[in-house]
Amino acid sequence: MSIVDNKKAFFDYFIEERFEAGLVLEGWEVKAIRAGRVHVKEAYVVIRQAELFLIGCHITPLLSASTHIVPDSTRTRKLLLNAIEIKKLIGKVEQKGYTLVPLNLHFSKGNVKCEIGLARGKKQHDKRAATKEREWEVQKGRIARGDLNA
Repeated sequence: MSIVDNKKAFFDYFIEERFEAGLVLEGWEVKAIRAGRVHVKEAYVVIRQAELFLIGCHITPLLSASTHIVPDSTRTRKLLLNAIEIKKLIGKVEQKGYTLVPLNLHFSKGNVKCEIGLARGKKQHDKRAATKEREWEVQKGRIARGDLNA
């Protein structure tokens, strides 16, 4: 069950491969994610000392959050992957033009997981072609329904 999708990632990048990573979260963060108070649109993944970190993911704390902690809504969160997968990603990211982007957050067996994608940036003309293709699909649907006025 998907919690939130990063639609901007699919518009800005070609997704080459996908990986499912666990997240190191605090209790209030899990509660806020279950309530749907999370945004990954501006988030990105970095590699530091052979570990992956999610930066820029905004989790808005609930009003009923505990009083003995100070929630930091945009803190850096560690991603959990197998060592073999991390080494593979490090090798790919060091190649020119590849980056890691979060694609979505979802539940898997009661745990919050982050699907990350090994991505290559799109050029402006690629984005225009994708938009043109999407608009043509909408037009084809309208023509098939006989709705020529729209």
